[in-house]
Amino acid sequence: MPPLSFLRKKSGVTSTQPLPRDVVVLGVVAFFVMVGFGVVVPVLPVYVRSFGVGYLEVGAVVSAFAVMRLVANPFVGKMVDWAGERTILATGIGIVAASSALVGLADSYVQVLVLRGVGGIGSAMFTVSAMTLLLASSSASTRGRAVGFYQGGFLIGGMAGPAVGGLLATISLSAPFFFYAITLAVAGAVGLVMLQGKKQAVRDAAAPVIPLRSVLGDRRFQAACVANLAQGWAALGVRGALIPVLVVESLNREPAWTGIAFAVAAVAQALALGPAGRFVDTIGRRPAIIGSFAAGAVIMVLIPFVTSITLLIVLLSLYGVAAAFMGTAPAASVGDAAGSRGGMPVAVFQGFADVGAIAGPLVAGLLVDAFSFPVAFASAGVLMVVAALVAVRMPPEGSTRR
Repeated sequence: MPPLSFLRKKSGVTSTQPLPRDVVVLGVVAFFVMVGFGVVVPVLPVYVRSFGVGYLEVGAVVSAFAVMRLVANPFVGKMVDWAGERTILATGIGIVAASSALVGLADSYVQVLVLRGVGGIGSAMFTVSAMTLLLASSSASTRGRAVGFYQGGFLIGGMAGPAVGGLLATISLSAPFFFYAITLAVAGAVGLVMLQGKKQAVRDAAAPVIPLRSVLGDRRFQAACVANLAQGWAALGVRGALIPVLVVESLNREPAWTGIAFAVAAVAQALALGPAGRFVDTIGRRPAIIGSFAAGAVIMVLIPFVTSITLLIVLLSLYGVAAAFMGTAPAASVGDAAGSRGGMPVAVFQGFADVGAIAGPLVAGLLVDAFSFPVAFASAGVLMVVAALVAVRMPPEGSTRR
């Protein structure tokens, strides 16, 4: 019997089941959300600078969104458990839409800062409720593919957004914020009309309740959280903060090459999401986390030593393939550990990524100033090795141990 067939039989799961309707709808919602977000991100620093402030104030606006997401996460988890995913999702999208439109109308820096912070709260509401509904709507045998499909919506929207944002910026610096509000309104409407999610209390009547303490003690959940911290630190922190500088200062290339490199890597990740989801569902979460984070660690350590833009693009593309597994396997593990009662566990899981995304750029910048680029990238590599080692402690697929 071929090895793959043996592993599939051993794991006891298949990937032939169709994805639930709510998963497909959430993928569409994610696309519209990320198109708008991608439109705003490249324009935001320039827009903030138009108020006559320095780069520190620009950084504060960017950080305010992430910090408020982190602060709001625990409260959002309780809100989801109380009011249901669909209600919190639509409310969160509405908050981000309104705050985005108001940013475009702002006449002072303070208003922009406050409104971006409010938008971060709405973003936390959307992110936690969407992932909770996604994991609760999918079975163990489809959870990897479900997460992959959902992330595919984010990736495709993220690739389209910056191009649209560049065109809108030629009209005015505030135009992208109004466009973002419109795409969010579309996403919220799609969610309200098409999602079939039930309140948590309704699902709990037909499913066993897993106490939060038990979820926190589950090795699958612990491995997922450490993995999310490492991925947030590496991808959203170190990679996003240092590679643009590496391209300009070490490779002596124009800044536009950073966008090209990231775009190619995003395409590689998008193409790998389908196979990654099937692997996670058939072979297992544990081998996916161990293998992808070990590979990601090696790639992170190699990146600062590249001598050409071509080699950098190749390494980033390989990282994109690994990231497809890094994104699907930990999230699926959270669903396995938390079951249908996922509001607070998902909030905790998301909080680890937010911590990595906030602390990663700051620590990486300090390490570059004090030591070198290789040391800064190695910080991400070390965390990813830790994530792989923690995943070794996960119980085998199909085991009843937690």
